[in-house]
Amino acid sequence: MQSVTGPVYVVRDNIDTDQIIPAQYLNLVPTIAEEYEKLGSYALCGLPDALYPIRFVSSGQLDAEYPIIVAGRNFGCGSSREHAPIALGSAGCRIVVAESFARIFFRNSVATGELYPCECAERLCEVLKTGDMATVDLDACTVTCAAGGRVFRLKALGDVRPVVDAGGLFNYARKTGMIAS
Repeated sequence: MQSVTGPVYVVRDNIDTDQIIPAQYLNLVPTIAEEYEKLGSYALCGLPDALYPIRFVSSGQLDAEYPIIVAGRNFGCGSSREHAPIALGSAGCRIVVAESFARIFFRNSVATGELYPCECAERLCEVLKTGDMATVDLDACTVTCAAGGRVFRLKALGDVRPVVDAGGLFNYARKTGMIAS
């Protein structure tokens, strides 16, 4: 994947994995297709309604209309559940752009290959609002806002990009011959 264009879903600082996928949905098994799909329908349902009146996944839907999440600092903090990036990926999110990530969430995003965790030094969660259109170009390491055309730089993904491109750690290991296909 080179770039993604679409509406963004904007959240603030310290969005934890309980908000990304509450514990009561961790009994869903992502390797079972229908449960993987259902997991996405609960993505970000733990966000407080008062702060996020627009839901990431609309009620009764399985997928979100937002392929890009824009966040503040420390996105994915909390527990080490790999269900968090899997739920976002299942819902159709391809990229999370944040000021910073919890280390374990970043690693789980790469290991599962569900989404690209991109860091931006700018505080985009104060520039964009939910529903704004943007393009994230992974090759150019940029986020371009459709309204006004402002361009923001992203930190290069480096060695983790080919792992996410391959669909996760095991697929990457197979593709590169580290493990047998």
